[in-house]
Amino acid sequence: MANIGFRIMPLNKRPAKAIIAQYIDVVTPHISDNLNRLHAVCSGLRPYHKGGKLVGTAITVKTRPGDNLMVHKAIDLAEPGDIIVVDAGGDLTNAIVGEIMMRLAQKKGLAGFVIDGSIRDTEAFKNNDFPVYARGITHRGPYKDGPGEINVQVSVGGMVVHPGDILVGDEDGLAVIPSALAEEVLELVKEQQKKEEMILKSIQEETIDRRWIDDLLKQKGCEFVDNANKI
Repeated sequence: MANIGFRIMPLNKRPAKAIIAQYIDVVTPHISDNLNRLHAVCSGLRPYHKGGKLVGTAITVKTRPGDNLMVHKAIDLAEPGDIIVVDAGGDLTNAIVGEIMMRLAQKKGLAGFVIDGSIRDTEAFKNNDFPVYARGITHRGPYKDGPGEINVQVSVGGMVVHPGDILVGDEDGLAVIPSALAEEVLELVKEQQKKEEMILKSIQEETIDRRWIDDLLKQKGCEFVDNANKI
């Protein structure tokens, strides 16, 4: 009989490393725009590390609030470039990770932590480039009793994350790219990057065409009043 709620599932497929590597140069606003702004983790999860980009493959963990037994196991199972993504229910009572777990993950070459819950030892994170996004801080330590699940669908910051999805984090927040869409989204983002480079160039050269604003206002029925006495 399946022990639902206390299971370790396999991660059968990861996106190609060559695809993941190209997301290093991608900003989260471009990813969000090309996923119709629906695949962003809420702003409640913010970075606590010194600096640097978060890019990698999700190893997901679902645990009861305040318990990190399965997070420890996920670190042991994870491969270089993986991100430990923890659904701890957004509870801030007990820290899910601290400096020891950060050092373990960093030594293994993991790409970072995303914790929908609390962390502690924030001074260590603040002085380190190992990426960590979390909902809050507390000095209270975790329990190690279980239950929990590894490599199952989780909800983190209001966003569903599946094992094997790509996560990108920068100063603007966290974006999730479903693994099946990784190549398609990358191509769309590259097109947007080129388009925005042309816009910035036209601003610099004072050749930018802003007529689209009036055209859109008229299309939406905005009235242009040419005499203040009419109001």
